[in-house]
Amino acid sequence: MATEVRVPEFGESVSEATVAAWRKAPGESVAIDEPLVELETDKATLEVNAPVAGALTEILAPTGTDVEVGALLCMIAEGAAGTVSTMETPVEIPAPAAPPQPLATSPETSADRSTKPLSPAVRKLIAENNLDPGRITPTGKNGRLTKGDVLAAIAAGTAAAPTSTISPAASDVPPREARPREERVRMSRLRQAIARRLKEAQNTAAMLTTYNEADMGAVMGLRTEYREVFESKHGVRLGFMSFFVKACVNALRELPAVNAEIHGDEIIYKDYYDIGVAVGTPQGLVVPVLREADALGFAEIELKINDFGRRARDGKLGLDEMSGGTFTISNGGVYGSLMSSPILNPPQSGILGMHKIQDRPMAVGGKVEILPMMYLALSYDHRIVDGREAVTFLVRVKEAIEDPRRLLLGL
Repeated sequence: MATEVRVPEFGESVSEATVAAWRKAPGESVAIDEPLVELETDKATLEVNAPVAGALTEILAPTGTDVEVGALLCMIAEGAAGTVSTMETPVEIPAPAAPPQPLATSPETSADRSTKPLSPAVRKLIAENNLDPGRITPTGKNGRLTKGDVLAAIAAGTAAAPTSTISPAASDVPPREARPREERVRMSRLRQAIARRLKEAQNTAAMLTTYNEADMGAVMGLRTEYREVFESKHGVRLGFMSFFVKACVNALRELPAVNAEIHGDEIIYKDYYDIGVAVGTPQGLVVPVLREADALGFAEIELKINDFGRRARDGKLGLDEMSGGTFTISNGGVYGSLMSSPILNPPQSGILGMHKIQDRPMAVGGKVEILPMMYLALSYDHRIVDGREAVTFLVRVKEAIEDPRRLLLGL
């Protein structure tokens, strides 16, 4: 029996993906729940697993294809025997060669063709390549343009739109000739989404950053004193991030505007604390969310962050795990950053930037002491957070880090 494998539902606001790589080739055997293909959305890379055991008979969405939810990916002959896979890494299954662009004109006029409805995939290709659909000969049912028609037109170079129809966004990017020792690689969906969201933050929020610094000596002393017993009991190392998550939750309780968002002409205040933790991966930055962080203990926070980091590197995070945060913490210090201004994660109104711990001479009680200091940065949306609130928030974080006993007492 032939079993169809289709693009699954992705969740919140995601309806399309790109086929990144196939883990199986036609004719190979597959086991139930074995990964078949990697799909890249604008939030994460996800795997689609085999719903049945059998042999992969046909791939209908080659590598690089844009697919919508519900689109057919491949066919599996349930129970059939296939060859054993020898692939150690995902491979690209290229699209079949596009047919030559027909030279004969259709009885239908170009004006008629340009007014026919276009599928999302066709519309996207036409927009990205600045094409005139009226200049492409259709081969689909009822005179519809197919993706193959558009690809063939791109290859033939016969359907470029007139200069006057170029969109303002496209005209902002002048043509650039290829140069020696250069490689052009199309941005991944995740990287495009990161770029879009960062620009959105700059364009929509009145973003400012305030700075402070914290003496990390007390936290470092606690970690040294309780490192072994903590790890022995909980199976995870006591890191810095759990202290900062707790400190931020306490500060957010006192200053709710930093935990709020603007929606139209309303401010939405949130009486819950879902803290996003920025994680760097080879594919780009992702921000998984610690749900109800106020209810989590130090060990639970560290375990969840470790799990996030491991699965983020493997592309195993779910889309629901990276949406809905109320505040974000980013630790540029792990890469050696001494000072930076983090960019907001819309629609959130605040993000805390942690940085490298560095020994510095500080004046303490009229004497100079060498202390392990960390610069802290809070970027905030000035439309909703006043300067007094932003500065107070960062002072509260500083106080909690310099005297961690305050975290136990909720001060």
